[in-house]
Amino acid sequence: MNKLFFGILLICFCFLGCASKTKNVKVTTEENEMVDYFANNGFGNAVAIVQHPSGVYHKGITYVAYQGELEDPYVASYNHTTKEWKGPFKVGVSEMGKDPNRKKKIDNHGKPAILIDDDGYIHIAFGGHGGTPEDGKNSLGNHHYGKNLHAVSKKPLDISEWETLDNISLFGTYSQFIKMDNGDIYLFYRHGAHRSNWVYQKSTDNGVTFGEPVSFLKHKRRTDIEAEDSWYPWVSRGNGDDIIVAFDYHICRDNKNAQDLRGHIPERHNLYYMVFDTKTGQWKNVKNESLEMPLTKEMADEKALVSIIAEDWTFQGITDVDPKGIPHVGVMVGPDVGANRSGPKCLQYFRWDGQEWLKGDTSNLPKGDADLDVTSSKEVSLYLESQTQENIGEISRWDSFDGGKSFKKSKVFLSRKNSGFVISSLIDNPHPDARMIVGEKVKGSDFRKMYLLGDNGAVMRNKNEAQVLKHEE
Repeated sequence: MNKLFFGILLICFCFLGCASKTKNVKVTTEENEMVDYFANNGFGNAVAIVQHPSGVYHKGITYVAYQGELEDPYVASYNHTTKEWKGPFKVGVSEMGKDPNRKKKIDNHGKPAILIDDDGYIHIAFGGHGGTPEDGKNSLGNHHYGKNLHAVSKKPLDISEWETLDNISLFGTYSQFIKMDNGDIYLFYRHGAHRSNWVYQKSTDNGVTFGEPVSFLKHKRRTDIEAEDSWYPWVSRGNGDDIIVAFDYHICRDNKNAQDLRGHIPERHNLYYMVFDTKTGQWKNVKNESLEMPLTKEMADEKALVSIIAEDWTFQGITDVDPKGIPHVGVMVGPDVGANRSGPKCLQYFRWDGQEWLKGDTSNLPKGDADLDVTSSKEVSLYLESQTQENIGEISRWDSFDGGKSFKKSKVFLSRKNSGFVISSLIDNPHPDARMIVGEKVKGSDFRKMYLLGDNGAVMRNKNEAQVLKHEE
C-alpha cells in the first residue's frame, strides 16, 4: 500500500514539474518575442516626406523622429552593432493636439525634423503651423495654429533628456533641417500659414543661436484672380556647398471667389528647381543664372520652371543630384476630379541633360508617395509607398539604370493586406539596413505602428519594448 501511495505521489510530482517547465518555456517565448515595428505610438500622419530629415545615421546608430501621442515629438535610436534599441523618448510638448474641441483634432503640420551638430548634440524642430495672433505680428505672412519650437538634447548623442530653446521663429511650419560640411545649420520652413514667405534661419554655432529669417520664396496677392501666390518647396543637400530645391505652386484661392466655387482647395501646379550656393550666398537656376530673392511667381515661371503642369494637380516635389551635380527632380501628379482633392497621384520624373529637362517614363509606377536616391548618372532608385490592386499596402524600391528614363520594381521592404502607410523621406546618410521610417495605421485608432526599413526589410525589436502603448495590443 505504501509503495502504491508513494508511486502515485511520484507521478503527481513529475506531472507538476513538467507543467511548470512548459509554463516557463511559454513565458520565456513571450518575453523574447520579436516584432517588425519599433513602436506603436505613432500618431496621425506620424512622418511625412516634407518634414525632413526624420532620421539620421551617425557613428553606427540610426536616430529616428516621429509624431507621437497628442502630436508631441518622439525620438528612438538603433545601434547597428549591438542591435540595441533605445526609446522612444518624448522630446518636447507641441502646442497642437491638446484641444478636444478642435474640429480637426490632428493637425499633422508640426511633425519633427532631426539633425546632429558637429558637437554631437541632437536637434529637433517641431510643433508649428504658423503660430497664432497671440504670438505677435507675423511680418512675413499670416497665422494659423501651434508654435514652431526647437529642442536640443542635454548631452551629445543622448536621446533621453531634452531642452526646448527660444531661438527660432514661432511662426514656422514644415521644418526642414540641413547641415553643411563646415557645420553651418540651416532651418528652412514656411513663415506662417498658406499666405506666407518661405524662409531659412542659419546657425554658425551648432544651433545655439540662429540669424533672422531670410525669405527665398515670396507670397503675394494676385491681380487677375481672387487668390494669392503660395509655395511648397522641398529642400535638400546638393554637392559641395549647394542646397537644392524642388518646389510647386499653390493657388491660394480666397474662401469665397468668383473663379472656383470650391473655394480654398489644395490646388497646386507646375514643377520648379533652383540651387542655393551657401558659400557665395547666391541663388541660381539650373543654367547657373542668378535669381533675385525672394523669388516671385513671375520669375519662377521665367527662370526656374521644370515642367508646366497646368490642368492636373501636383504634390510634394523631390530632388537629388548625381556625383557631377546633374539634378533629377520628381513630383506627384493627379487629375482634377472636381472635388476638394485631386484623383490618385503618380510620380512624374525629370532629368536635366545640360540643355533641357527630359521626362522619364513612369507610367508603370504605382500611385503613391516617393523619395529618390541618385547614385550615378545612370543609377536612380525610387522608394515608394503604394496600394496594390489586391488592397495590399506596400513599401518598395524601383530602380533605373538609364538615368531615370525607365524604372523597374526591384525590392519589396514591407507588405500588409488591407493596410495603409505613411513614409518619411530617406534617412540622412542612411545605413543600408535603415533607409526609411514608415507608419502603419492601426484600425479603429489614430495611432500607427512605426517601422524602420532597410535593404533587409524591417529592423526587429522585442515586442514588450515596441508596445509603448500597452493597451494597443
